[in-house]
Amino acid sequence: MRTSRLSRLARLAQARAGANPSNAAAGQIKIIDVSGGSVSSRMAGLTALTAGRISGILPFSAASSVRAISLSALQPSDRCEAERLIQSFLGAFPGVQAYVNKEMASKNQLYKNFIGMGYYGTHIPPVILRNVLENPGWYTQYTPYQAEIAQGRLESLLNFQTMICELTGMQISNASLLDEATAAAEAMTLCSAVARGKKPRFLISSKCHPQTIAVCQTRADGLGLQAVVVDEDKFEYAKDVCGVLVQYPATDGSVHDYRALVDKAHAAGVKVCVSTDLLALTKLAPPGEWGADIVIGSAQRFGVPMGYGGPHAAFMACHDEYKRLMPGRIIGVSIDADGAPALRMAMQTREQHIRRDKATSNICTAQALLANISALYGVYHGPKGLTEIADRVHGLAATLAAGATKLGLKVNSAPFFDTVSIKVADADKVLATALQHKVNLRKLDATTVTVAMDETTKVADVDLLLAILNGGKAPSFTAAGIAPGVKPALGGFERTSAFMTQPIFNSYQCEHDMLRYLKRLENRDLSLAHSMIPLGSCTMKLNATSEMIPITWPELAALHPYVPVDQAQGYAEMFRDLSSQLAVITGFDAVSLQPNSGASGEYAGLMAIRAYHQSRGEGHRNVCIIPVSAHGTNPASAVMAGMKIVTVSTDAQGNVNMAGLKQKAEANSKNLAALMITYPSTHGVYEEGVDEICRIIHAHGGQVYMDGANMNAQVGLTSPGHIGADVCHLNLHKTFCIPHGGGGPGMGPIGIKAHLAPFMPTHPIIATGALPDTPKDAKPFGTMAAAPFGSSLILPISFAYISMMGSQGLTDASKLAILKANYMAKRLSPYYKVLFTGKAGTCAHEFILDVRPFKDTAGVEAEDIAKRLMDYGFHAPTMSWPVPGTLMIEPTESEPKAELDRFIDAMISIRHEIAEVEGGKLPKESNPLVHAPHTAAVVLADKWSRPYSRERAAFPAPWVAAAKFWPTTSRVDNVYGDRHLVTRLGQQPAGGSGSEPVAAHA
Repeated sequence: MRTSRLSRLARLAQARAGANPSNAAAGQIKIIDVSGGSVSSRMAGLTALTAGRISGILPFSAASSVRAISLSALQPSDRCEAERLIQSFLGAFPGVQAYVNKEMASKNQLYKNFIGMGYYGTHIPPVILRNVLENPGWYTQYTPYQAEIAQGRLESLLNFQTMICELTGMQISNASLLDEATAAAEAMTLCSAVARGKKPRFLISSKCHPQTIAVCQTRADGLGLQAVVVDEDKFEYAKDVCGVLVQYPATDGSVHDYRALVDKAHAAGVKVCVSTDLLALTKLAPPGEWGADIVIGSAQRFGVPMGYGGPHAAFMACHDEYKRLMPGRIIGVSIDADGAPALRMAMQTREQHIRRDKATSNICTAQALLANISALYGVYHGPKGLTEIADRVHGLAATLAAGATKLGLKVNSAPFFDTVSIKVADADKVLATALQHKVNLRKLDATTVTVAMDETTKVADVDLLLAILNGGKAPSFTAAGIAPGVKPALGGFERTSAFMTQPIFNSYQCEHDMLRYLKRLENRDLSLAHSMIPLGSCTMKLNATSEMIPITWPELAALHPYVPVDQAQGYAEMFRDLSSQLAVITGFDAVSLQPNSGASGEYAGLMAIRAYHQSRGEGHRNVCIIPVSAHGTNPASAVMAGMKIVTVSTDAQGNVNMAGLKQKAEANSKNLAALMITYPSTHGVYEEGVDEICRIIHAHGGQVYMDGANMNAQVGLTSPGHIGADVCHLNLHKTFCIPHGGGGPGMGPIGIKAHLAPFMPTHPIIATGALPDTPKDAKPFGTMAAAPFGSSLILPISFAYISMMGSQGLTDASKLAILKANYMAKRLSPYYKVLFTGKAGTCAHEFILDVRPFKDTAGVEAEDIAKRLMDYGFHAPTMSWPVPGTLMIEPTESEPKAELDRFIDAMISIRHEIAEVEGGKLPKESNPLVHAPHTAAVVLADKWSRPYSRERAAFPAPWVAAAKFWPTTSRVDNVYGDRHLVTRLGQQPAGGSGSEPVAAHA
């Protein structure tokens, strides 16, 4: 497999090297020759930090050149032939004449799609397209852990939750999940949790989408549950059934009355989950009104392109009593230090970074950017606009049904919303006729086709569809001619309740108003457009504009994920090339592109390991050893894969306790399934003897799973496969430049050795597996995501990044990431203790500052420093992880030296402020740190009684005055918000006493 992959890469390099960069056609993104370093230098900030050109760095560094410091930070046993590895990169990726271009994209054929199945054409309003999706002020934000500088997207996500609750009729919603199918799997898990794990069976209606069924069955397998597909009329609510899942409307478009089903289920103590469609719920009675317990679905058709499968924002809504079991992030209303309403992420103690193996889910990154787009779509159209769109969609569907009946065809007698199920003599023949007219339909069975209408469907399309149903000949009537006599086909399921009555959904239907609202939201949030975001383990690097451009090309954005494969050859070519690139970079033999988040990649890798052991008759291997310093997703993912967690400690230098590891590997030798390890470690050092760790695990029959969160310090210098790992997930939204989007999207493909390749996930609609060459003996463990290739639309970003940088640029980026981290650590070390370093006294690409002593000396904690940094115009580093009471800093390669120095100067200035508290010049209870951040309202208030000046509060450094970023709230009270939980607009606080409903800033 490795030989064929390298051969393909050589051919790819040869073919692209023959192109002429000066002849790039209009619309192409020209990939400039980076073999000489010019472009990669600009993208990685190389010119600002090249050895000998900046006098302020090298005297503080532990080596005399960029290359030396990056390699000296690696342990020799881990580095092993790094030069040979780099040269292999140079052969594979010359960085010359590579294109992410219209030619590749044009190999995707844009037929008219009427496939449906949860994916629909939609019009993203241009005001949202230009000002959100294409705006780095939105897409370069981080997850809103620092609420005071994230009030804009928090408000939008609260709008999203409110919109979901209004449409579904439920009490509480989360702020997004990965896709509809995984949301259904999360609902199944929630049902099991409600039953305290005592009811292992979950019934799934045969009328659910096939991708939803497949993902639920896979998830159930790992958790020890049984996902049983049954016709709804044969549901049996036995004592071991925790829940049921129905689709509303069903996969064939039909709408059914589930009230009797709900009554029977509830009488037996069984929860009812409903997978639904938001646009349909503007016309259909919401599930909450007829007794549903959990409602899930996708918000894709609310303004988010299909993108060959994603990314899109899914959702889960449920009753308030299940809120602490709900997966994903939830936005809630609280108050700030001045008593004003403020938003923040609520009930974070449910999440994996706190609860680890006891978390409600392993989900970390979700789909915040897409949830915001869908929420803003709802704000812009409002309930009236959404209803008009729904009426039009339903009217076109009803007109098609009437026309088909007029042609003598039988239409499903059940009510429907947008999808018409039609009996035909030969479904294959009808599909063939449709393809001749560049139309995609869905074959339900040998004699049934379904046709799904959407926002983009036109009356002329209905005429074309009728001609296809008529054997390719136009009938004697037209859609426009019969439409006036067509009646709605919703049966008795019409919605009668009002929805989205809150002012926010009824105020911005004018584009000028909407534009200003979007700008107000954006202005409340700090992003990479303002300053560096030095979050350790998060790799907040440049998302280059040239990498982002292709995602809005129709050839990539408008493709349905289930079109025939010959219509997606542009994507297929990119998948082959990207998987080949990633395989070489990681030192693996194959890659799966299906996992659509880092946590999903972890889960997929562990499920592949599980399947591998089972294939060898060793299914009893279920022990996973995990260092205590691991990210919380690691133990959460291992539990989801059916594994038992055994933890191993770390030593004083942040390395895995080798003696403890050997002891635990030996003690669990017969049952050892895997070790999960992060490299470099989460402590910011290159793990000593990581290759020896791999050998120990392999000697006891286990597999090594490497968490790829820190790949930004490996690329071009070493690789997981070279070190000895068997599988590794890659956070494309970290190392490979997909933007974080304020909390998603992410992408988590996994690289695997050849022996694990047969077990990669597939899909029930479009079969897939390991890439670039799917093994002939494929034995997939199941299905990971609703779409065959996960969030396909954002993969061009990483493909462009790798191709544009070239092998030398990628290697330089890793070296610079390491150099910049060491430069910052060295400059800050006189003021703060750097907690962990390697033998050479260096760190990897990130480092941890120990600020715990300040609690005793000055009453100052990590949170105080984090909030004070906002006054200096910076986002805080990662706070209290992996070591409580510390700050972890990762500068990335793309930040220039001037920005590093500004942040360093801010941290030094803060240390001086702490010293003033320690020396008694400022009181512990009232100083710039404990009162931070300082809002304009506070600084401009008539009364000022603090023992430091207003100027010092708001303008603590010279550069701040030039471009002041004002936090819009004072410090948020998280405890108050969780005790008085409000998660949607207009909601009474939990435990409230009739006070006015709490609302966010509008």
